[in-house]
Amino acid sequence: MQLVLDKISKKYGAEDHLYPMSLKLVPGTINVLLGTTKAGKTSLMRVMAGLDKPTSGHVLADGRDVTGVSVSRRDLAMVYQQFINYPAFTVFDNIASPLRLRKTPEAEIRARVMDLAERLHITPYLQRKPAELSGGQQQRTALARALIKNSSLLLLDEPLVNLDYKLREELRRELTELFADGKTTVVYATTEPLEALQLGGHTAVLHEGRLLQHGPTLDVFNAPNSIQSARTFSDPPINLMPARIDQQGNAHLGAGLIIPLSSPQRLAAKGADVVLGLRAHSLYVTPQSARDFAIETQVDLSEISGSETYVHARRGALNLVAQLSGVHDMEIGSMCNMYCQPENLFLFSPDGALLFAPSQSSSGA
Repeated sequence: MQLVLDKISKKYGAEDHLYPMSLKLVPGTINVLLGTTKAGKTSLMRVMAGLDKPTSGHVLADGRDVTGVSVSRRDLAMVYQQFINYPAFTVFDNIASPLRLRKTPEAEIRARVMDLAERLHITPYLQRKPAELSGGQQQRTALARALIKNSSLLLLDEPLVNLDYKLREELRRELTELFADGKTTVVYATTEPLEALQLGGHTAVLHEGRLLQHGPTLDVFNAPNSIQSARTFSDPPINLMPARIDQQGNAHLGAGLIIPLSSPQRLAAKGADVVLGLRAHSLYVTPQSARDFAIETQVDLSEISGSETYVHARRGALNLVAQLSGVHDMEIGSMCNMYCQPENLFLFSPDGALLFAPSQSSSGA
């Protein structure tokens, strides 16, 4: 399905939930809605589904204006983060229920339920009730009930948020495999940048009801068009450093810190004042090449998270977060040199617009 939102907005009373925006979904692929809580993701999906009518603008499905058309008359399915199954039905009957409403022959129902159950690894549980299932099995059941409709549009509103990490990874991989045939246009809402990257496809970045950016996921990640877009698409948060550029193209950050910029960065720095951006994975504590620039800092916090360590450090008024591979036991208050390659720096104007984005090869993204 080709779904187009044309200058739509949404108010609830006097409160704006969606400011005027236009968005053209890419058919046959995964379209990610990325944003923090209250960014407008659910409000946007409700308009897409026909659960809510936009305050202004139009919704077009395959060129047909469906603004105000009820959800029951649209070719779509939706799964919410709070997955819902019929408690009195078995898993089999839950999955089969949409087909039975359509009066589909039982032989076809059985064949399609069995096929989908096998693909989602829930065949052994088909005769159980939802209360007898784990959270992951219940979510697979809800997904199967939506998928069996073979709708041309599938809306997934943070469908894995209530599952543990291992189950989320497993189900996310299964979903990308299920939609690889390009038959379904998928909209997937998430708050997590890493999830957006893993899903691929195209990503729309939302913030407080506004559409900030839309494009192929890697393109949006590698070249966020604003500081807010970069913040939304960075976890840990992108390091932001106000700086003044001198005539020689050096960035002065205060506290005696001066970073030499590359020629492309100097050309992009159209004014004397900029904001430098550096993603946490572009900082490290062991020199890697002759191009490395050292920043002497003091460690404020060292968080070990599985196979990674997040180091929070400061130099004067400058606060930095580094995402380091492996386990690093760093004493609070100790001095630590953090290294980066200047060409990995983003440059933003004081009002937040992107001036320069590192090339993909140099940024390591």
